[in-house]
Amino acid sequence: MSRIISKIINSSAERVNLILPRIVITLDGRGSRLYYPGETLAGSYWFDFVGGDDIQAVECSILWHTEGKGSEDMGVHAFWRHATDAGDWIDPRRPGRFRTVLPQSPLSYSGILIKIYWSVRIRLFLSDGREAVEDLAFRLGNLPDVRTLKPVDLS
Repeated sequence: MSRIISKIINSSAERVNLILPRIVITLDGRGSRLYYPGETLAGSYWFDFVGGDDIQAVECSILWHTEGKGSEDMGVHAFWRHATDAGDWIDPRRPGRFRTVLPQSPLSYSGILIKIYWSVRIRLFLSDGREAVEDLAFRLGNLPDVRTLKPVDLS
């Protein structure tokens, strides 16, 4: 009987260890997530359900990617990495910060054949080899959704 109870306790502990930390990303001082080229994008991120000794590295990226017909592309506008093996001290209770001036292009776009999306991506690398990733989308520029435009009569 005690072996059965021990096995249940151990399997419960293993399930708890499989829960990935929660990543929270916020943008500074914005009611909307619409930005224009040349504006500064700044914000913070933090983690829940993880201890400081469990974190190996944190990466923060400001990136864009395409979806649609043809090959999908991705570009990284800004990138920061903090790693314990590089001597960085990572405290999950203290928010990490990011700040960058946004480029002129590519602008966010929601077309019929292609879509361009921007996001802040945080990747958390845990000492046990697992990873957690969270993206927070935002728009660069204010191009209209092509599907809402009315056709122009050229006759």
